[in-house]
Amino acid sequence: MSKLDGRTVALLGARKTEELSKIVQNLGGVPVVRPAQGTVFLDDSHLEEDVTRLMAGEFDWIILTTGVGTELLYKTAVKMEAGDRFIEALQSMKIAARGYKTVNMLKKLGLQPLIRDDDGSTAGLVRNLEGHLLGGVKVALQLHGDPAPLLMNWLDEQKVEHKEILPYEHIAPEKETMQQLIQEILEGKIDSVVFTSAPQPRNLMRFVREQGVEDKIVGLFASDVIALAVGKVTAQVVIDEGIDRVIYPEDQRMGSAMVELVKYYQGMASR
Repeated sequence: MSKLDGRTVALLGARKTEELSKIVQNLGGVPVVRPAQGTVFLDDSHLEEDVTRLMAGEFDWIILTTGVGTELLYKTAVKMEAGDRFIEALQSMKIAARGYKTVNMLKKLGLQPLIRDDDGSTAGLVRNLEGHLLGGVKVALQLHGDPAPLLMNWLDEQKVEHKEILPYEHIAPEKETMQQLIQEILEGKIDSVVFTSAPQPRNLMRFVREQGVEDKIVGLFASDVIALAVGKVTAQVVIDEGIDRVIYPEDQRMGSAMVELVKYYQGMASR
């Protein structure tokens, strides 16, 4: 018996699809490519205004969620001939950071976060922010064009005034592709769905809710369909979107993720 035994695996990423399809085929599976990533473009129309507000001392806290976004804010300040002023402004604020790339970027600027996640996830950041953001503080929230509902909802619950800075914008994936994938899941044609980044589960579940089939899809992910994530951060987003059963490797490599999927099915077969 081959490792994936002819099971159909939906790949939701837009990059390296040929390579991933080959891995699935080599493991005895049938890959289908259903891009749910959408596209990302730089929207810098408000960046200078956002950087000016940061330097004016309007905020008590800044929450930084990506290294590339943090770097972009700094580069925008440099372009405005205000790089040092920007760093001084952040020094006078309390900084919370998610992810090692964000922390490394801050280190390059001579800055250190007061609060950071403990596991690379938004949930980890929220956990460690508990009790720190008390009413009346103003928070600047740097995102990646990705709304991070868990963090936004938590800030709302704390009744904290926050301003989103979204250097990158996401355009939703093709509706036809999403409808096709949802239909295939509902018809039992998909055995596993592979998520390689955070926007994919968010986009999929947004379409699922629009179609009014959330309960059915979540039910299928709890029974017949296996959600596979490339790593812990993406897995956490899958869980945040209502899919509780998700498997993932520790090292965030796609090859390792496929090995985890094989192990899962082999475990099922031996039960």
